[in-house]
Amino acid sequence: MRKLQWKIIMLFLVSGGLTLIMLFIAQQIIRLIGRDYWREPMVAALFSVDRLLENFFGFPIVATMVGIVLFICIVLLLSQGTIRQINQLMEGTRRLAKGELDQEILIRSNDELGQMAKQINQMAKQLKLSLAEERMAVQSKNELISNVSHDLRTPLTSIIGYLRLVKEDRYKDEVELRYYTDIAYDKSLRLGGLVSDLFEYTRMGYSPINRVDINLVELLGQLAVDFSLTGQHEKVQVVFTPATEKIMISSDGDKLMRTFENLLSNAVRHGRDAGRVDLKVSREPKVAIVQVINYGPPIPQHAIPHLFERFYRADESRTDQTGGSGLGLAIVKTIVDAHHGTIQVTSSTELTMFEVRLPLQAPEINK
Repeated sequence: MRKLQWKIIMLFLVSGGLTLIMLFIAQQIIRLIGRDYWREPMVAALFSVDRLLENFFGFPIVATMVGIVLFICIVLLLSQGTIRQINQLMEGTRRLAKGELDQEILIRSNDELGQMAKQINQMAKQLKLSLAEERMAVQSKNELISNVSHDLRTPLTSIIGYLRLVKEDRYKDEVELRYYTDIAYDKSLRLGGLVSDLFEYTRMGYSPINRVDINLVELLGQLAVDFSLTGQHEKVQVVFTPATEKIMISSDGDKLMRTFENLLSNAVRHGRDAGRVDLKVSREPKVAIVQVINYGPPIPQHAIPHLFERFYRADESRTDQTGGSGLGLAIVKTIVDAHHGTIQVTSSTELTMFEVRLPLQAPEINK
């Protein structure tokens, strides 16, 4: 039997017991008073009426009616706490229906009513959290649209402007024509890169992690060689330093390759003047640690907490040649989170280091 049922049974038992006790006490008081006043005409008349009613109905009707009224009063008095809690539950559900989610219902017992109050409070918290997440999603969507529109419009406006000059033959000679087309081509490449990054970022939220066992040292070594052989990085040397020859990790190789490509590209872009980028990998008992270090200008401390936000740029004055789309590090954070890893950034006048920690084995929920 449930707690509330026991509570109701105890309420009636206690009320009945108190009623009997009070009736007994009242009877004794009446008998004491009756010794002195029973000869009075009014008292005698009342006793006569009581005896007539008792003879007619077969039981003491006056005492019974008094007992019933007394029992009801005691029940109402003892049930005030439960009635108050029920009213609070009704008021709480009314506020919940109106969208007032800040006030909690006081939990006064651990019976079914208390559990219901607890569940209503949890429902209000969850609904409040869902509404906050919905507002953040709407705000995030609006910011995404605004940022995408701005970043797409800038190179597109340049492309249209230079192609208009070509279309209207507003150039002096073939050299100037080639100059205009080269700029339009560079802007179109940036536009294509931005669209690719945007597509990659949105796809990461829906693309599953296809885990396989890979040698992280081999993957990073291949990536370091690719960067060293690529012409655009010829001024920067990527120095790969593995702590061991083999670190097996359960992960999505393609996504990890994209992660460290973005980190290395970022390091090469900002550490170009130093001419060197260090790529280090080591392991601890349960995690693999990858460090990408460049020796360029430091990142402002106020910018570090925002580096992984979409379209965030630590240096708003960067040009198309010195800055990326603003999505590279957001993609990195999304992939690392999907692998249940962590990424940290430290920056000083000596160096800037991105450190990625990845679990060697996939969590049980993803197996």
